[in-house]
Amino acid sequence: MRVISTNKDMAQACREAVKPIGLVPTMGALHAGHLSLVDQARADNLTVAVSIFVNPTQFGDQKDIQGYPRDMEGDLEMLRRHGVDLVYAPTVDEVYPEGFDTWVDVGPLAEKLEGLHRPGHFRGVATVVSKLFHLMQPDRAYFGQKDGQQVLVVQKLARD
Repeated sequence: MRVISTNKDMAQACREAVKPIGLVPTMGALHAGHLSLVDQARADNLTVAVSIFVNPTQFGDQKDIQGYPRDMEGDLEMLRRHGVDLVYAPTVDEVYPEGFDTWVDVGPLAEKLEGLHRPGHFRGVATVVSKLFHLMQPDRAYFGQKDGQQVLVVQKLARD
């Protein structure tokens, strides 16, 4: 399993990977739900990539991001046991470099339901997922179904 922290190295690893590639985007703090997605990706693809990135643009209150659980070593051990090939674990500066100012807006869908109470949340989700798709060029991506609105946002992003 390769753990990669830069865009350049991750893009290169994905270009060289045996296709198809399955991507499981996460913010870490992995649990059985994440691992079931990894296992499905393993069954469907020749290469499995997982991202571990606590995305600050998804959080309205910075106290929430500071309190978000992190266990990189534990997460990596679980991913190793589940046969993951590539792990992308970038810094915030790698994903959002100085001067970053390009966002993905999925329109009114992001402004309803949870979006009413978390302004900018889905813009952050759509932006980071778009970056991951562009960087890794996966053939398939796997998302948990517990947040229905987020699933719809990602489906719209992929379709558009």
